Formats: sequence, structure tokens, C-alpha cells
Amino acid sequence: MLFTKSMLRYFRRFFLLLGCFVAIGAPAKPNIVFVTGDHEYSSERTMPLLAAELEKKFGMHTTVLYAATPDGKRDEQYEKNIPGLEALKKADLAIFYLRWRQLPKEQTDLIQAYLDSGKPMVGFRTVSHSFKYPDNDPQVSWNAFGEVAFGTPPGWGAAGHTHYGHKSTTDVAIIPEQADHPILTGVDEHFHVPSWLYQVVPKYPAPGAIPLLMGISVNPDKKAAPNPVAWTFTTKSGARSFYTSLGHPEDFQVEAFQRLTVNAIFWALNKPAPKKWPGKLDINVSYEKPKKN
Repeated sequence: MLFTKSMLRYFRRFFLLLGCFVAIGAPAKPNIVFVTGDHEYSSERTMPLLAAELEKKFGMHTTVLYAATPDGKRDEQYEKNIPGLEALKKADLAIFYLRWRQLPKEQTDLIQAYLDSGKPMVGFRTVSHSFKYPDNDPQVSWNAFGEVAFGTPPGWGAAGHTHYGHKSTTDVAIIPEQADHPILTGVDEHFHVPSWLYQVVPKYPAPGAIPLLMGISVNPDKKAAPNPVAWTFTTKSGARSFYTSLGHPEDFQVEAFQRLTVNAIFWALNKPAPKKWPGKLDINVSYEKPKKN
């Protein structure tokens, strides 16, 4: 059969229109921005692997931001620069894993704009002490970022915020009253992680937070009390927020913690937990002794 020019034009228009309908009907991938930079827990290695799994197995779009020297070289030890924070303007979800940063105002302004937007957040472990500005610094209020964004204590040492020693580990259990929470879908009732337990009680988590998991220190270096290790929180701007004090790099090898993390990301995006779990994720990062405190 021979096609005339008019027939070819017809088919060309048809397929162009079909492509438009497909594009309009296809749901947009959630855009997740990871903001990393810590001295101890290798977030610059675990977060890219988590991001890759979210893209490959859960249909997300991700961007990972790293601490860098002024000349652009990645260096988690350099505390005063995380280039690319403009990406937060288009993020559907921001995931923070920071420790003791001293970012310039033009960068904290971008984080503040995200906080004010009411968009959701997920935070790991040292996000409770993301910033460490001197007392006389104009940005010293950022030292309480964890409290504002996640309902954690307002910085390391504040309100007794400490841990139970680097030789300890943590037994974790679901808080029975929260067993049906969507973040806990498919999460083991009890599991064990390498993280040393953070002390946040009795003053934290902040009012309004909903604890989901309780941790008990194993082999603590001092008398230890049970402490919540994961909770939800609502910020002043109305944002959904999830925090876990877990996040030792080897925690990410524990499937129950992997599932908790993925569920929390879906919950933050106001989506139901994945109906089908793809199995253990490929996040294998070992703990390395930090170069500095």
C-alpha cells in the first residue's frame, strides 16, 4: 500500500497527539532531593545508594547534594558549603543527613524557603545537630534546625541529648499502639541495628510528635533508658516530617530498617506504602572511624 503525502501528514499528527495524551496521563515521578554532609556516618555514601534504589525499584527521581570545598571538590569534612541547594525549589521531598555544618546565609536561605513551603521532610540521625554555629554568629538559631524541622532536641548536648557509647548497639521494637501506622507496614516487630542509641527523653521528641519505634541500648557505657528512635512530626508550616535517630551506615544493611525508610518516604509524599516489597535493597556501606568530631 502506498501512502500519499496527506496520509503521512495525518499519521504524523495522530502519533504526535497520541504522545501528548500519554505524557499528560503519565504520573510525574516524585522529585526527591538529598542534602548530605556529616563527619561520621558516611551519608555521602549511603544516601546515593538509597537514591539509586528509589529510582530503580520505586519510580522516584532523585538528586543528591554533597558537601564540597570552595573549588567544588567533594569533601564531607568541609562544613561551609553544599552547592546545588537551589534544587530544593523543585523538590517534592527533601531528605536531610547533616552534621555540624556552618553554611553561608545564601545557602541556609534556600533551606529556610523549603521549610516555609510546607513540603515534607525526612531526617536521619545527626540531623538533630545539623548545624554548629558559634554563639556570636548571626545564624546561631540554625543550631536548633532539628527541633524546628523534626522535633528533635535543639542540638547536641541540649536537653541531655547524648548517646550510650560507640561500643553499644540497639534493640528496636515497634510501639504497640502504632503497629498499624503506614510507616510500619511490613517492618519487623523487633530488630537489631548497629547504631548506638541516642538519648532524647524526657523532654523530646517535641510535643505533637508521634513515636513509632522504641530503642533499648545493648552494652551501654552508662545507665540507659529506653528512647524512641523514630517518630513523625508536623512543622509550623504544616509539613509532614519523619525523623529517625538510626542511620549508622550498617543500619542500612538491615532489611527492617530499609523498609522503614522506604515507607517513611512514601508516607512523607502522602502515598501509601508499597504494596509489594522488592526484597533487600543493595545498600552495603561499612562504618569507618570518623576523622574528626
